[in-house]
Amino acid sequence: MRISGLAFIFVLLSFISSCSDRSRADLAIINGKVLTVDDKNPMAEAVAVIGEKIIAVGSTEEIRSFIAEGSTRVIDAGGRLVIPGFNDAHLHFGPLDPDYIELRYITDPAFITEKVAAQVAKSKPGQPVRGGHWNHELFPGRKWPSKELIDKVSPDNPVILSRTDGHSVLVNSYVLKMSGITRRTRDPFGGEIQRDPVTGEPTGILKEAAMGLIRADNREISRTPEEERERTWQGYLLALEEAARLGVTSVQNAGEADFEMYRKLQQAGHLTLRIDIGAALTGDTAVLRKYRVKEAEYPRKGDWIRFGILKEFADGTIGSQTALMFEPYEDNPSTSGLAMWPYDELEKMIVTADSMGFQIGIHAIGDKANHLVLNAYEKALARNGRRDSRHRIEHSQCVRPDDIPRFAELGVIPSMQPTHCISDKLYFEKRVGTRRCRGAYAWRSFISSGSVPAFGTDYGVEPLNPMEGLYAAVTRKDRLGEEGDGWYPEEKLTMEEAIKYYTLGSAYAQFMDDRKGMLRKGYLADIVITDRDLLTIPENEIMKTRVDYTITGGKVVFSSAENFPLQTR
Repeated sequence: MRISGLAFIFVLLSFISSCSDRSRADLAIINGKVLTVDDKNPMAEAVAVIGEKIIAVGSTEEIRSFIAEGSTRVIDAGGRLVIPGFNDAHLHFGPLDPDYIELRYITDPAFITEKVAAQVAKSKPGQPVRGGHWNHELFPGRKWPSKELIDKVSPDNPVILSRTDGHSVLVNSYVLKMSGITRRTRDPFGGEIQRDPVTGEPTGILKEAAMGLIRADNREISRTPEEERERTWQGYLLALEEAARLGVTSVQNAGEADFEMYRKLQQAGHLTLRIDIGAALTGDTAVLRKYRVKEAEYPRKGDWIRFGILKEFADGTIGSQTALMFEPYEDNPSTSGLAMWPYDELEKMIVTADSMGFQIGIHAIGDKANHLVLNAYEKALARNGRRDSRHRIEHSQCVRPDDIPRFAELGVIPSMQPTHCISDKLYFEKRVGTRRCRGAYAWRSFISSGSVPAFGTDYGVEPLNPMEGLYAAVTRKDRLGEEGDGWYPEEKLTMEEAIKYYTLGSAYAQFMDDRKGMLRKGYLADIVITDRDLLTIPENEIMKTRVDYTITGGKVVFSSAENFPLQTR
C-alpha cells in the first residue's frame, strides 16, 4: 500500500509529536549541586522527572531540553545541594500524640514532676498520662528516677514514662497497684523490677520484659470512639508532616504497624513517604503462612506500602544495662545483661522463618547478643542453603572485632543508627570499659570488611532528623560540639559515605537498591534539596542544615517557599 506525500508528513509529524510528549518533564531541577550516590555519574547539575521516576540526570543545559513551557514545574536550585531522599532503615513510625510529655535532654528530675502535674491537671481521673525520652545519665549523680517523683502529683492517674531507649519505664504507684506489682513479684524472664536495696519495694522502674507486667486502668473516658479515631488520623498527618519537613521519603518500621491506616492515607492522597511494615518473628509455620498472605497483599516488589522484616529482640540496651555482654558491666559487675530468648528458641525461629524465605531483623546490641544472632544466621544458612536473604542485625552497637567480618561473610546487614553513638558515648566506657568500645558503632570497620550498613534513627528513641545522624557519622562528637577528633575517630565516615548509607545503603537493606537510593535514570524520584552544602560546611553547621524541598515520587511534599519558590514554565 502506497502512502501519499501529505499522509507521510502527517505520520512523521505525529511520530515527532509523540516523542516530544514523552520527553516533556513534569518536574525539573536545574542549577543544582547534585550528589547522585551513583558511582557511574557521581555529580551532576540537574534532574528531570516524569511521573514517579527520573528520566534524566545531567547538566542544566541537557535537562533544559526536557522542559516544556507552561507544563513543566521547575525548581532552580541556585547551587544548592540535591541528594536522594533520606531512607530511615530503622524507626518506630506512627501517629504523634499531642498530649505526650516530652522529656528528652532534661537534666533536672524535678522537671518530670512539673510536666506530669501539668498534664494531670488537664486529664480526668483514670485517664493515662504518657511521656518519655528521659535519660538518667543526664541527672545529678546519674541516679535512676523513682515513683516518688510523680506519686504526689498523680494519685488518680496511671503515669507511664519511657526511658530514652524504650527499654525501661518509670511508673507511679497507681500503675504498680493496678498491675499487682509488689515486693513479692518475681522478675520475669528477660526483665527486671528495680527494687529499693533496703526495703525491697519496687522503685517504679521496670526494665525490658517487666514492662509487660503493666496492667494499668487504661480508660480513655474523655473522648468518644469517633473523636479518638479523628485524633489518631490527625496524629498520622502530624507524623507525616514532620517526616516531609526533614527530608525523609522512606521509612522501614521496626515492628508491626497498621497496614490499613497507611492504605487509607495513600487513598486520601496524604501518604508522603514510602513505608515497610514488619511483623513479629515466629517459628510457628501457621503464623508464617498468614504472613505470606499479608505479603501478597503488600508485596515487596511494590514501591509504597510493603511487607517488611520479621523482627525480634535478642537483648536490651547499654543504657539500661540490659544489653547482653560476654563479660559483666564495668559499673555493675553483678550483671552481664539480659537475653530476651533462650538461644535455642531464637535459633529455631530464625531457621524456620529463613526456610520459608522471609527476611529477618534481630535487635542485638551487646557483643554476646550479636555473636549469638550471627551463630543463628549461620545455622540457617547451613540448614537451608545460601540465598540473598539480606538478614539484618538491628543496631549492631557493640560487636567483638572477630565477629565484624562475619557480617559480610554471612551476608548480614548491620542496620545502624549513628545518633546512638553520640548519645551513648556519654556513659559507654563507664559501662563496658575501653577495650570493648573498640567494637562500638564500628561503621568504618564494617565497611572495610565488606558490609553494606543501613542507616536510620531508631525514632522515637532518637530524633527523626537525618542531619543529626549525618553529624554523628562524620564527627562522633556530642551534639554541643567538643574539641578533638571525636570518640574513636578511626570509625568516622566522610559526608558522602554517610549520605550513601542513609540512602542507597538503606535501600539495599530492603531489596530496593535497583530502583531507589540513587539519582539515576529509571529510579524513583525521591529527592531532597538542602539549604546548605553538607559536603563543604563546617561540622558545627551540619545539624543547623534545613531541607528546602522534599520530593517523593516526583511530587513536592514539602517546600520552604521563603527560600526559593517553585516555578512553572
